[in-house]
Amino acid sequence: MTGTRTGTKLRGLITGAIVALGLGVALSACGDDGTSLAKQACTHVNLSISLLHKSDAHPGAAQAAHLKERAYVELLAALPIAAEAAGHDNQWQALMTTISEGNRVPETTLVNALTAQCKVADSSTFNQPPPPSSIPPPSIPPPDVGPSR
Repeated sequence: MTGTRTGTKLRGLITGAIVALGLGVALSACGDDGTSLAKQACTHVNLSISLLHKSDAHPGAAQAAHLKERAYVELLAALPIAAEAAGHDNQWQALMTTISEGNRVPETTLVNALTAQCKVADSSTFNQPPPPSSIPPPSIPPPDVGPSR
């Protein structure tokens, strides 16, 4: 009897997980514009910076090294998302480029740039209409009323 209950519970958990995964994929497809992708990348970047700061404050060398490694892994996780954001919207090219520099230079040298770029991404709103243009509309000549007499 216990085996049947366990099997039923397991099937229920698997079904729930599949439904949750399907909903997650469906809902994530709705927001795949450049800004939402940049925000996703910045979630990893912000965690990376947080881990980097924790590593600086940690007295143990082994634990500090572990935190720096985790920070680097988070930064690497942000790169493909930032690249996709840049593909959708060129304004995120700088974010992608800065993240990609993480494999060449110490992340500590990138913190200020990453913080500023993610501040822009995090303050952006989804599906915001563009600002009104300062260029006046073209002048339309008055309709031709016919020959004057």
